[in-house]
Amino acid sequence: VQLQASGGGLVQAGGSLRVSCAASGGTFSGYTMGWFRQAPGKEREFVAGIFRWNINNLYYKDSVKGRFTISRDVARKTVYLQMNSLKPEDTAVYYCAASSRVILSTLRLSSSYDSWGQGTLVTVSS
Repeated sequence: VQLQASGGGLVQAGGSLRVSCAASGGTFSGYTMGWFRQAPGKEREFVAGIFRWNINNLYYKDSVKGRFTISRDVARKTVYLQMNSLKPEDTAVYYCAASSRVILSTLRLSSSYDSWGQGTLVTVSS
């Protein structure tokens, strides 16, 4: 599956932004989807994940719980990350990823994902 991320931009602290990831070339419903981010000088980290078999099972990095929401639209083959109450420390390049083999214990590992989008930059100003 090929992934195309979009929707990044510049936003003030406390603001909101939604990033999207459109999939093509595969059976979207068969993939678990994840959002990762990478800040300058830091390693890529898990942000949110949604399983293919139960879209109500949502998982988040602790620091974004209650502020970020991951969702997927199977008909549009798109996964979203709604980000509210943004903080300067949320500044990073955000990547979407897909996997047909990830399980709960490996959901947060970037090595569990086979396909990656190109990334979209989110900058939060203070």
